[in-house]
Amino acid sequence: MPMSLADRVVYLAYNPGVTPSDGGLPGLSVLKNVVNSINLFGIVAVVGALAVSLGVWAWGHHTGGHQAEANGKKGAVVAAGAALGLGAANGIVAFFSALGSQVH
Repeated sequence: MPMSLADRVVYLAYNPGVTPSDGGLPGLSVLKNVVNSINLFGIVAVVGALAVSLGVWAWGHHTGGHQAEANGKKGAVVAAGAALGLGAANGIVAFFSALGSQVH
């Protein structure tokens, strides 16, 4: 039985038929390389931030600077969280993308 025009519009509102497709646009490999490079740059920056934070933590501890010690601890935790986020970025996006594709 053919669908009426109103039924087709309602169907398209719920299911436009759009799915991610690999290789649909030119330059996708270049974009992936750029994003990979940004991720690597972020990881290198986090290593530097962690090293500085640990140094501030140690300096604050040994000199009795409680504020510096607290800031070093906070910096170390933030750097560790940033490293976790950068390392897990692909998995987080894949998880929520798969979760979102199950919504009907």
